[in-house]
Amino acid sequence: MRNAVVTTEGDRIRWVELPGREPVRVYLHGLGSTSPAYFTESAVHPLLTGHRSLLVDLLGHGISDRPTDFDYTLESHADALANALTAAGVTGAQLIAHSMGGSVAIVLAARHPQLVSRLVLIDANLDPIPHRPGAGGSSGIAGYSEPEFLAGGWAEVRDRVGAHWWSTMRLAGREALHRSAVNLTRGTVPTMRELLLDLKVPRTYLLPAADGPLPGAAALVEAGVDVVPIPDCGHNIMLDNPDAFARATAAALSDPEQG
Repeated sequence: MRNAVVTTEGDRIRWVELPGREPVRVYLHGLGSTSPAYFTESAVHPLLTGHRSLLVDLLGHGISDRPTDFDYTLESHADALANALTAAGVTGAQLIAHSMGGSVAIVLAARHPQLVSRLVLIDANLDPIPHRPGAGGSSGIAGYSEPEFLAGGWAEVRDRVGAHWWSTMRLAGREALHRSAVNLTRGTVPTMRELLLDLKVPRTYLLPAADGPLPGAAALVEAGVDVVPIPDCGHNIMLDNPDAFARATAAALSDPEQG
């Protein structure tokens, strides 16, 4: 396990690192998740193994520190991640990022372009999300005020999301989980979608085929984003259909000049 101080208060981001060749691959989890749990199988898949790979837990999640004085905006997540990658000697990384992690990856690429050479976004959030009280994901968490969530709303979310998601969600700081959800639903200005459209690096967006056409896909494709539906999966594409995910990701990262 590796780590780096990423805030002026001394908070640390931690990651599991696999040795290999350049360019570096950075794997980012979604809200309430952790990269080692969600991405180890992918990082060692025969189609993806061999690169130096960092399975990073965002601040407030997994094995990283969980400060209660951090605001957990997408921009702050991206800047903290940039500090960790810089400390790790990473430049021009290929980012493979799921859900909220995909949103953070887009913001990272926009704010710290020297750190990112390619994006593979896995059913990532591109637009603000309406609050839906009673739901289990970010929209449901954001439906509580922070005092309500800390006082017991977290337990209601636990009961709604089920054992699989809660197994990693319970590792997140409760303030971190709530603030990350609120800021994810709020999005960025410009939106994550607008930032993605303007990026110049190669970009691929993976989505479950069963979800139907991606809203706004035509504009994404026109801007050079490859939109790739993956069969036989839900939101957690890399867990639900690991072989199809590995094939699509390997194809997205294939570049003779980048290895």
